[in-house]
Amino acid sequence: MAWREWVRTVEVEPSLYAADFTRLGEQIQILLRAGVRVFHFDVGDGHFVEPITFGPVILEAIAPLVHRHGGRIDCHLMVDNPTRHFPQIARAGGDSVTFHYEVVDDVRGTIAAAREHGLGVGVAFNPESEPERVAAAAADADLVLCMSIHPGYGGQSFMPEALERIRRTRSALPGHVYVQVDGGIDNTNVRAVHDAGAALIVAGTAIFKREDLPRAYRRLVQALA
Repeated sequence: MAWREWVRTVEVEPSLYAADFTRLGEQIQILLRAGVRVFHFDVGDGHFVEPITFGPVILEAIAPLVHRHGGRIDCHLMVDNPTRHFPQIARAGGDSVTFHYEVVDDVRGTIAAAREHGLGVGVAFNPESEPERVAAAAADADLVLCMSIHPGYGGQSFMPEALERIRRTRSALPGHVYVQVDGGIDNTNVRAVHDAGAALIVAGTAIFKREDLPRAYRRLVQALA
C-alpha cells in the first residue's frame, strides 16, 4: 500500500511523541478504535534536534499492533544522516519516512534511497527554509512537511506565519504530493491549516494531553468537516 491508499480526504495523525509512554500500546489501540489511520512517529538524534526520542526498538514493538488494525506509521526523521536510518526503519515496520531538506545535499537521491527500502517518503522543512525551493526539490516525494514550529520539542505554540508558508508550499507542488503540517495544531487552528492546503495534519498534545483520547481526536476531525 502507498499514501494514496492510506489517506482519506484529510488525515489527523496523532503524534506518539506526546503519548503516555507507560500506556503506549493501550493508547494506540484506543485511537485505532476511534478511527485513526496514520500515526506520526518522531525520531530525534540529539544532533539535528536536541532531544533523543524514539528509535527502531519502539517502532518494532508497536508496528504489529498498528498494522493488525489497518493503520500505518509515518516516521519523521529529525536526524543529521537520514539515509543510514532507512534500513532500520523498514525492518522495524515503519511505512514511510520523512527527512529534512536542511540535512541532505541530494534530495532526489535521498527520496530514491528511501523507496529502495519499500518506504513512502516525505521531505520536511524548517520555518527558515523557502517553500518554493523545497517544493522544487521534492516533486518526487509523497508529501512535503511544513513545520509550524521549530522541530524538537512538543507543546510549542503554532506559528501564525506558517499559514502563508503552507499556501506557498501547496501552490508550488504537483497535485499528487500531499502537504503535511506539524506543530502546535489544535481545535483553534486545524481548520485554517487544512484550508491553507494541508491534507495531513499532525497533532500531539491536542490529543494525548486530554483525558478522553477518542473525543480529542474526533473534535479535530469534526473541525475539518
